[in-house]
Amino acid sequence: MEFMIYGLIIFIVSIFVIEICFYSYRKIKSGQKKQIKKRLSKYTFIENESGDILKKRKLSSISFFDKFLASLTFVKAWDRLVMQANAKYPLGVYILSAFLLGAVGWLLGIFMLHNKLLGAVMGIAAMFLPYLYLMHLKNRRTDRFQNQLHEALDLIARALKAGHSFNSALQLAAKEFNDPLGPEFQETIDEINFGVSLADALKNLAARVDSNEIKYFVVAVIIQRETGGNLAELIESLAHILRERFKFEGKIKVLTSEGRISAYILIALPFLIAGWLQISNPEFLKPLFTQPIGRYMLGGAAIMMITGIIIMKKMVKIEV
Repeated sequence: MEFMIYGLIIFIVSIFVIEICFYSYRKIKSGQKKQIKKRLSKYTFIENESGDILKKRKLSSISFFDKFLASLTFVKAWDRLVMQANAKYPLGVYILSAFLLGAVGWLLGIFMLHNKLLGAVMGIAAMFLPYLYLMHLKNRRTDRFQNQLHEALDLIARALKAGHSFNSALQLAAKEFNDPLGPEFQETIDEINFGVSLADALKNLAARVDSNEIKYFVVAVIIQRETGGNLAELIESLAHILRERFKFEGKIKVLTSEGRISAYILIALPFLIAGWLQISNPEFLKPLFTQPIGRYMLGGAAIMMITGIIIMKKMVKIEV
């Protein structure tokens, strides 16, 4: 009897182990397929009516939602933001997330503050969270790109002086630098290899990176190829200008650091005081959430805080 019980236990455990092995194998295989599809989607191009080769953008993994978004003209600007942020998911995910967060904010405003107007304000504010997240990713990536650009231009200029072609020099910079400059230059080279003209590939590079510096580089290269001239000296002088501008921006950040720290303290101070009052005397702030006049005061305070944040941000931000 014990032999049969042990045999049954061993049989169940064996089946369980085999199933786990098969599941792991299928999971790994499906992950490899996803990676292959993702890599192939980067090199999917279409030809428009005028004969230009364009890169195909996937707006959603849901086919009918992807077709619906592609039919909307204003979606292209949102998709450009996703592209510039190098976001992990397509545009459809962030649009659906915005509507979901808006609904959650609206319901929280109604059930917590018992006010439909404030609920609508919270819902609208929550809908902008995915947009703010993408803007944060885009700005952070653009800053990293600009920090690498002057060194990359120096490398391209030296490669041109050594006798390399422009495409070869661009390939050297793509191999030498990490994300984001390296992958962006590599994507430009891939587009050229797939038949996109150099001018269009450089314009696509300028569209993928929201940076004035890369636009200067693209315009300089396109004009030089049309009019002629020494491209190596042109890129070298552009790299020198960008390096000096980068140094000047660093000095400005140092000089405005005190103002930025003051702004952070002023923004955090009301929340810290409110938290301390809530811990020490919970009944003191209760009328703000239970009385109608208190809710309107909270709404007014939120509007004034947002206005103050915008003003302080403009005061400490100096365009170079």
